[in-house]
Amino acid sequence: MALQFYSLFKRRDKRQHCREKETKKAGSTRITRIPMDEDDGFEDAGTGTPLSAIAEAFEELSSCLKSNGYDDLRLKPFCDACSLVSVLFGCLGIAFKFAELEYVSKVRDLAEASEVFGSLNSILDYDVRSDTVRTPGSLSRNLRRVRQGLDLIRALFQNFLSTYDDSLKEAASMAYAKVCAPYHTWAVRTAVSAGMCALPTRDQLLMKLNETDLSRATEP
Repeated sequence: MALQFYSLFKRRDKRQHCREKETKKAGSTRITRIPMDEDDGFEDAGTGTPLSAIAEAFEELSSCLKSNGYDDLRLKPFCDACSLVSVLFGCLGIAFKFAELEYVSKVRDLAEASEVFGSLNSILDYDVRSDTVRTPGSLSRNLRRVRQGLDLIRALFQNFLSTYDDSLKEAASMAYAKVCAPYHTWAVRTAVSAGMCALPTRDQLLMKLNETDLSRATEP
């Protein structure tokens, strides 16, 4: 399962950015990760934009995943990285409000579960043993919804990067049709289609994200 997330963590700029500190204790050196709050993350991440903060967080997850041989991924840092993505949904307006609400809710549920479960595989193992993988509200289903949200954002921004159209309607519509539409009812698809008209323009989105056409080209 952890390997399936690897493609979400790749970026072209392979900068090393792990924040660590060395502490001396009993004559030995111990490496301790310094936790970052939201403000720290945005200050330290490249140009200080939401996209660069997200890129840094997922690059760190990629490094951790590689170090584990792509075998598993810790749940807490995964949730911390995913929580940064919610700002992207918020910048897209009412068309993706449904996705934002669901995504934020599922990430919050997984973050709470991280106090009990240490990794993604431990969640899946628990639900498999309990026969609750397909049960509504199970952690496995929450994880799947979060994955779907990440796929949606990735597809949308890939489309966004491939064009210079001022309107985001086509990029967003293509991303939604590919990732979410097959799982939604006619009523939801119709509502999303109507909401596409309220998407911000290209310049408005870049302004909300504190980005420029030049800077956003370096992000995932």
